[in-house]
Amino acid sequence: MVQVPSQNKDIKVLDKITEEKASVSVWQIAKAVMSAFMGIRKKSDLENDAATLKPVHVIIGGLVGALLFVIGVLILVKLVIS
Repeated sequence: MVQVPSQNKDIKVLDKITEEKASVSVWQIAKAVMSAFMGIRKKSDLENDAATLKPVHVIIGGLVGALLFVIGVLILVKLVIS
């Protein structure tokens, strides 16, 4: 069977995604959550995150991000009021 170059490229991409899935960094999760909060995301980054990040990573990252945002707003309000 002869492989078409695009299929070979897809296989390399899948191998890369499989390797990345094993090692998801905290920075990758934070970057995905921050860009989701702002609504700014490249399609390629979105596809990469969808393939590598687990939903649990995104949920925990979102909760931590929301908590840090609320704490930051509370500190800012206290500084302005005082």
